[in-house]
Amino acid sequence: MDKKKKKKISYGKYGYFFIAPFFITYLLFQLWPLINTFYYSTLSYYKRNGREFVDFAGIQNFLNVLGLAAGERPYALSYLKNTLIMWGFNFVPQILVSLLLAVWLTDQKVKVKGTGAVKVIVYLPSIITAASVSVLFKALFSQYGPITQTLKEWGVIAKNFDFMSSVAGSRGLISGILWWMWFGNTTLLLISGVLGIDPGLFEAADIDGATGFEKFRYITLPLLKPIMLYTLVTSAIGGLQMYDIPALFNVPETGLVGLPDDKTTTMAMYIMRLYNSDVGKAAAVSVILFAVTLIVSLILFASMSDKDERRMKKARKAGGKR
Repeated sequence: MDKKKKKKISYGKYGYFFIAPFFITYLLFQLWPLINTFYYSTLSYYKRNGREFVDFAGIQNFLNVLGLAAGERPYALSYLKNTLIMWGFNFVPQILVSLLLAVWLTDQKVKVKGTGAVKVIVYLPSIITAASVSVLFKALFSQYGPITQTLKEWGVIAKNFDFMSSVAGSRGLISGILWWMWFGNTTLLLISGVLGIDPGLFEAADIDGATGFEKFRYITLPLLKPIMLYTLVTSAIGGLQMYDIPALFNVPETGLVGLPDDKTTTMAMYIMRLYNSDVGKAAAVSVILFAVTLIVSLILFASMSDKDERRMKKARKAGGKR
């Protein structure tokens, strides 16, 4: 028996070789850059007589970008507000529509025909490049674009309305583009979660006379929590770091200024804009974005965690102390 145990232990070490590439990649391309970002956020970069100088600035970069220093405007807060607004108008409809589609396509009573084709269709926008989508929607919704002209003819919008010069119109279009591009991916994730639920639970609910809404509320939603949490957190991270669509959709030739009036500029666009002139401030904004993303993720984890499971853990700890 001892020899067998020794063999198992010696063979077990090879597992580390398989997981090593992930940890090496993570350390080199994620953890180390993150640590460097915190370090650079405490430095001040400036040029004099054609030479670049670097000094320790402490928290001064944070005070500057947050508008807490004299003569500085709170650009970071303004762009964070823009990001949260556009993310919210994309995020909430995306989750709701994806959840409804996932339940509808997997309902055994409805038995939707051609579910494979539907899955392909809803996922197709996810594989289109952001540049192509931005150019397409800008052409469709420009002042003389076909959709804009059609809406004017139908009386839906005013004759002099221009999506590109309207704050609500530009933000709404960016949110709509992001929703259109990513709701298919979210739908497929939720479909996989629904298909992972034991069909016997739904059969038992049917025998007990449960309605469709009751099955959705008491079976589907509780058992979808793990995949729903993953979807919410990844959507939040991606949404708060949105860059490609806003940076390509309604910007001047110089770029990285979201029109109109800087109201569609996101935090990621602000970071790239600062990077060309002051790396320290760009790093400070990156740290702020990291903190906001972390807070939002923790809130989602706390709200989606199982309360009964936490109570049981507390009870076990209390029992162990006794």
